[in-house]
Amino acid sequence: MFSQSDFDKVLKAGEVLAAGFSIFKVAKSDPQKDSKDVESLCVKNKLADKITFRITGKDSEDNDVKKEMVIQNDGKECIFNVPKGIYTYEVILPNKDIYKKGEYKLDDDIVITIRKDE
Repeated sequence: MFSQSDFDKVLKAGEVLAAGFSIFKVAKSDPQKDSKDVESLCVKNKLADKITFRITGKDSEDNDVKKEMVIQNDGKECIFNVPKGIYTYEVILPNKDIYKKGEYKLDDDIVITIRKDE
């Protein structure tokens, strides 16, 4: 038998990759499966310009949830205690063009990295 790692948080080997967009779930030593909220949703910006990251969805009581953050180039921003659910996300460039758009089921702490399409 092997002892457990001393690290509370590690990146899981599994990640979702799309062109210019990657999502890492953060593993915890004591996940709270019965919680209605996700502790943190963080976004890293690897583009040359600042971006606006916007999510919209509904919580378990069907209330609208809208969050928005502006992330400087090569920066990272987080929002905390976000209700679990399915969210529509948009990555908006300074000229108001939508760089990425999609849906994601938010059920655990994640770090999203926005990078240039290769």
